[in-house]
Amino acid sequence: MTGAPDPYKTLQVDSEAEEEVIVAAYRRLARKYHPDVAPGADAAARMTAINAAWELIGDPVKRAAFDRQRAVQAALARSGQGAGAPIQPDRGGSPQPAPGGATDARSGTAPRPPEPETVSRDWSSGRSTVGGGYDASMRTADSTGAAGPPPGHPSGGTLTFGRYAGWSLGEIARTDLEYLEWLDRMPIGRPYRDDIDAILRRTGRRRSAEPETTDHRGLFRRR
Repeated sequence: MTGAPDPYKTLQVDSEAEEEVIVAAYRRLARKYHPDVAPGADAAARMTAINAAWELIGDPVKRAAFDRQRAVQAALARSGQGAGAPIQPDRGGSPQPAPGGATDARSGTAPRPPEPETVSRDWSSGRSTVGGGYDASMRTADSTGAAGPPPGHPSGGTLTFGRYAGWSLGEIARTDLEYLEWLDRMPIGRPYRDDIDAILRRTGRRRSAEPETTDHRGLFRRR
């Protein structure tokens, strides 16, 4: 995503803006920079950028996919891994990061699922379960995040912040496991780590290391 225009900035809206706000912003800018109204190369380039931004975040499904990938890449950039990996749309139009930060133009396929994380058989986060707080701007007035209302069939704890505010961990797991993996690494996810660990193990995204075998035969014992 590095180097690509931010569609929210292009449409002059906040990343947590309601769908109606984005629609209104697009219509306003389209009327202002449409070639019939504002001829010239600069206006044409601006209209192209506006249409490209609308293609990414104008549809709620595409916008949710774009936001998820942007959050993943931001987390990777903070940890020094995969910074600058470009986002490529999959065949369904949802943005996906190219594997290894490179574009596979020949196959056009989405990257393979990550290998399950292997942890000690006695794994524990070893950290406090007290959360690190959250930014109130990540939550909308109707108590739901940018992902909208939860899809139903809740299970596990319920988030009170972020784009999945109001969703249970089970509902998020069915939609966006990568978000739970990211949340597990963040201080804000501390209260949910036990539930997330159970989900990641149940879905095969985390497993315990096999116990080491030890040869107990003595040094001078007959073999």
